[in-house]
Amino acid sequence: MSVSNPDLEEMRRSATTAVREHWMFFLVEGIVLLILGAGAILIPPLATLGVEILFGWIFLISGVAGLISTFRMRHAPGFAWSLPSAILGIAVGVVLLLWPLSGILSLTFILIAYFIVEGGLSIMYALEHKRELPGRWGFMLASGIVDLILAAIIISGLPGTAAWALGLLVGINMVFGGAALIAMALEAHAADRHSAGRS
Repeated sequence: MSVSNPDLEEMRRSATTAVREHWMFFLVEGIVLLILGAGAILIPPLATLGVEILFGWIFLISGVAGLISTFRMRHAPGFAWSLPSAILGIAVGVVLLLWPLSGILSLTFILIAYFIVEGGLSIMYALEHKRELPGRWGFMLASGIVDLILAAIIISGLPGTAAWALGLLVGINMVFGGAALIAMALEAHAADRHSAGRS
């Protein structure tokens, strides 16, 4: 037996109110994401380089922050483990920033591994749930097969595909995210106008 949580309902109401009050910000953010995503799809090598540089800065900053905190707590247990971890983060960040092409290739191999594992797991999940989900298991199976096909396409074109694979996928993700934000903003605005018209 489920009991309704008043705090959860209050959070939902406040989130809905925030979206309705600030729908224009969500709309602008969605449009910006849509434009950036379209640019990434049109010029995927540039987007791939941007993603790689972003990862480089993230590793470098987190490594420096880890090194500072490690030396501030050098007498605490775990110093011998946290010091190499911080140095590794700095080294990876420096390599990604100074030799971006090698970083792009490494990130592409990670992407290939992700598609292979995700595709295999999706196929196994679909086959295992064939009886329980007769109308939906085909979509899961298709999703897994598409993941494996994408991995095969990227592998067959290496090293050339490394230049565009990451950027293209980031662009597609941004386009879908931007479209979702735009739809949410317009829906919230329409609902707000509808409720204002009734009052």
